Amino acid sequence: MLRRKIAGVLLIHAFLLPAFTFGQTAPKIYEAPKEIVDKIKDEGMNRSQVMKTLSYMSDVIGPRLTGSPGLKRANEWTRDQMASWGLQNAHLEAWGPFGRGWTLKRYYAMVDGPTAFPVISYPKAWSPGTDTLMPPPPPVDPKAKGKPAAAPASTSTAFTGEVVRFNATKEEDLEQYKGKPKGKIILMSPTREVKAWLEAPGKRFTDAELLALADAPDPAAARRPAGAPAGGPGGPGGNFAQAAQFNGRRMRFLVEEGAAILLDAGRGDGGTIFVQGAAAVPPATPTPGVPNPTVRDKAAKVPIQISAAVEHYNRIARMVDAGEKVTMTVDLAVEFQDADPMSYNTIAEIPGTDKADEIVMLGGHIDSWQAGTGATDNGAGCAVMMEAVRILQTLGLKPRRTIRVGLWSGEEQGLLGSRAYVRQHFGYRGDPNAPAFGGGGGGGQNQTPQPLTKLAEYDKLSAYFNIDNGTGKVRGVYMQGNEAVRPIFRNWLAPFKEMGANTLSLSNTGGTDHLSFDGIGLPGFQFIQDAVEYDTRTHHSNMDVFDRIQADDMKQMSIILATFVYQTAMMDEKMPRKPIQ
Repeated sequence: MLRRKIAGVLLIHAFLLPAFTFGQTAPKIYEAPKEIVDKIKDEGMNRSQVMKTLSYMSDVIGPRLTGSPGLKRANEWTRDQMASWGLQNAHLEAWGPFGRGWTLKRYYAMVDGPTAFPVISYPKAWSPGTDTLMPPPPPVDPKAKGKPAAAPASTSTAFTGEVVRFNATKEEDLEQYKGKPKGKIILMSPTREVKAWLEAPGKRFTDAELLALADAPDPAAARRPAGAPAGGPGGPGGNFAQAAQFNGRRMRFLVEEGAAILLDAGRGDGGTIFVQGAAAVPPATPTPGVPNPTVRDKAAKVPIQISAAVEHYNRIARMVDAGEKVTMTVDLAVEFQDADPMSYNTIAEIPGTDKADEIVMLGGHIDSWQAGTGATDNGAGCAVMMEAVRILQTLGLKPRRTIRVGLWSGEEQGLLGSRAYVRQHFGYRGDPNAPAFGGGGGGGQNQTPQPLTKLAEYDKLSAYFNIDNGTGKVRGVYMQGNEAVRPIFRNWLAPFKEMGANTLSLSNTGGTDHLSFDGIGLPGFQFIQDAVEYDTRTHHSNMDVFDRIQADDMKQMSIILATFVYQTAMMDEKMPRKPIQ
């Protein structure tokens, strides 16, 4: 998930509000026969394939950074797997261009002295390899024809350098570091206190928390007035923009001064490292209207950037502060993929019957970061979506509407794959020639929406359902400000009360692919899930691995998703929509 955000404010108990607003016609509710719901439960609990699917995706295929061979392999495997279950029209849809891919080939880091120890750490995606720090090979002597060439001094790509502090916090601080960073490994962040976990790092929703989520005020009430500036003091972006600008200046200074490696301590402790992508050096003078280069641009200037476990980072910093000469050896081998700048979504369908031209969608993002294997973020969501359609296909159910599953790429870089898909199939906001990947716009809940252009399938979509909060079981649905769906979802959740799913929240939730649909006025929903260890251990970390997955939760999610999707496909009418903003 790009980021997690729950926009609930003052919340009250569900039954205190009416099921629909005054003057609004209550929607006709379809309820699947009990025997069908029971069959879905039985198949999902007793013959589940969800953990097998996830194991292959996370253990065998592994990290799935957008643009990488790992993601392409995952695209193709999920396509072929769903086709083998009998789904139709299984294919990959290209979008982009995304830019260059990146694959980690080899990595280790050691402190060599004053005492040696391995450093728990991980390179940031799109960092170059340490071979870029090696001296160039000796020039070939044109007069040496017929004579053996001189052997290079070394074939190793490992780099050894001294570790130094870099404490510049403002522009005038940079001057004191002139001439000092060259060839050094730079400690970029301050030390951070590590506190004991006196409470469990994992949690589920309490009854009180679920009661609090039960009803939220209309999210439209919290929408920023048109013309109001974003950010805090100082106009758009406020202090954040100023800090970002100086961080870019620091990086540019270090690169110009010849620093070898930038090392930081990110979020997390206990050996857990939260690590994402590297940053490109911004230009000294940005060109108006031209975006700064990203690490995915071949011409971008990107220094080697590494995040270390805070306990090891702190130890290194303390030794440096004590006046010891600390040296580290880092060996980083990477491979860039430039042949195909496009990226791909995986699409497959269960064809409908009498309403086959209408669509119900379910999905989640298949891309991940590089440090773990993308099991909780978001292999879990993809495996659940695949299991939901497998259950429906295995049972031979005949939905009235076509059920279409989408596994999105580029979510971690800004919902790019789902936004592109929405733009290609359903509609978009603003200029059709704008260099954007899609029309989602982050959901548009706190933005002044641009004009909407509808495409052929806009009026054909009933609803989109998304999973992207890790392994935690479903506890209900975020209605995304759509009060009209309350009686429908309340009815559909009733058979799953004993499974812990009974909560409806009017609030929005952000950071993932349902926003691409919601942003152009289509019904897009994310399910409420138990956090478990998502924020504390697994989200974008080296601990995002299969063993952190809870099998019973995965089965529960698959059953509920299959039931919701099937019932949406069987309704006489499409899902009610919010007024278009």
